[in-house]
Amino acid sequence: MRDKGEYLFTSESVSEGHPDKVADRISDTVLDAFLEADPYSRVACETLVTTNRIVLAGETRGPGSVTHELLAHLARMAVHDIGYDQEGFSWRNADVSVHLHAQSAHIAQGVDAAGNKDEGAGDQGIMFGYACTETPDLMPAPLYYSHLILRRISELRRVKDKTVAGLLPDAKSQVTLRYVDGKPVGVTSVVVSTQHEEGMTQEQVRELVRPIVATSLPEGWAVPEDEFYVNPTGTFVIGGPDGDCGLTGRKIIVDTYGGAAPHGGGAFSGKDPTKVDRSAAYACRYLAKNVVAAGLAEKCTIQVSYAIGVSKPLSVYFDLHGTGRDIDETKLAKVVNDMVNLSPRGIREHLHLNRAIYVPTSAYGHFGRTPDADLGTFTWEKTDLADELKRAFGR
Repeated sequence: MRDKGEYLFTSESVSEGHPDKVADRISDTVLDAFLEADPYSRVACETLVTTNRIVLAGETRGPGSVTHELLAHLARMAVHDIGYDQEGFSWRNADVSVHLHAQSAHIAQGVDAAGNKDEGAGDQGIMFGYACTETPDLMPAPLYYSHLILRRISELRRVKDKTVAGLLPDAKSQVTLRYVDGKPVGVTSVVVSTQHEEGMTQEQVRELVRPIVATSLPEGWAVPEDEFYVNPTGTFVIGGPDGDCGLTGRKIIVDTYGGAAPHGGGAFSGKDPTKVDRSAAYACRYLAKNVVAAGLAEKCTIQVSYAIGVSKPLSVYFDLHGTGRDIDETKLAKVVNDMVNLSPRGIREHLHLNRAIYVPTSAYGHFGRTPDADLGTFTWEKTDLADELKRAFGR
């Protein structure tokens, strides 16, 4: 996003019941099952969900205790936890097909450490990280509020206190903010589409959603009534995988920065941390967040690149968007490289990624989340490098 003038910017989020997110959840459930059994398992799991059918496919390398029967059961339990027990998609009777097979030996030889060769990247590619001062979590504001609206609907739906009685798992949100000179100053429109039980009117759904949106936005950011859209197509009873086919990895912008920063193109869910699509994107967010948390800049974008089978990154690039406080970006790249080993092994070990921590990432974004020391989740959201970065630049 540009830093001058006045403009509108929009981001969207989708709930854990969106068909693509159901697929992401199942793929990360498979990953966690393997990592629970062996932290050094290799997993690349893709999931397809449609009317009463779940298909798992991909490559794995792990212990024999993680059977196809176990994975089919865990897929059903994931659907149960999301809340689908409907005629067209139910955890009870959906057909689950598991087509996972052994990892390619040609990929393995490039990734595995051997002799004097360190563990290499699981694929070539470019990854980005981003942070900014727009929200307390150092995330772009349109995405932050889009996620927040849906998370609150989901939380209220799960506690069964009748606050949102009748709302079902599939939902989407979209928030448009007005920016002046690079700063968000107000909301111009909000869209929420949520699945609901048969018989509810559009107005009933609107009034359930209204207070959640109002309390999710900053004080004074009231949505204009004629720009507040709830289920604008009308009835939304048929939803989830029964309404639309879902696939792993189709919501990569929702998963990252809502379009406010570049994306390298790789998806996250279902991939073990040797896949730099995932682990290096986490490392880039970690570094960008620490740069901003240290007060070195108001915005920070980082790009890294890798070649399959090669351990060191081919490039590390920093852009402070003109907000760096007398910070030389070339020096910053060198300082950060010295602080954190950006090889696949270095990232995994620094962020403790070889654990069953991925199911919570499968909805409401991989970034801008709160680290949980007990569960070991979202370690890439810590700001434990901020003080060291301040010292490196005499702050």
